[in-house]
Amino acid sequence: MRHIISILMENEPGALSRVVGLFSQRNFNIESLNVAATDDPSLSRLTLTTYGSEQVVEQVTKQLNKLIDVVKLVDLTEGQHIERELMLVKVRAAGEQRAEIKRTVDIFRGQIVDMTPSIYTLQMVGESDKLDGFLQALGGAHILEVVRTGISGIARGEKTLSL
Repeated sequence: MRHIISILMENEPGALSRVVGLFSQRNFNIESLNVAATDDPSLSRLTLTTYGSEQVVEQVTKQLNKLIDVVKLVDLTEGQHIERELMLVKVRAAGEQRAEIKRTVDIFRGQIVDMTPSIYTLQMVGESDKLDGFLQALGGAHILEVVRTGISGIARGEKTLSL
């Protein structure tokens, strides 16, 4: 099962390394990882996506909570949450393909963020399934490059990850 774990941690050198090291020591894979400072510059919010059984993920979260750098932790998949991912795609766009690519971008509510006479750079934001669907819909377009951020997530409603 996929788990999205959100961690509030000290914004200190080596903190990220210790969190990632914990996963590595247990031979546990991290699918995606995002980290940035919060509105409090002394804290960072780390969001990681991983796959595993409930028992394994519970054991990892207990170990994470023991790390001195970890202030607070929540498994977002245990409740209602909102998740988004950003993707940039560079495609060769010439002739009739330009109009078809533009229509596909509009259908998926994306944006063309850069264009040259032969290249479009596209931006898409949404859940991972939407982004995967967009890549499939491009089908005949010649995809030159794809960059994805990985999942960022937040709990719905009143539930917050803060001090």
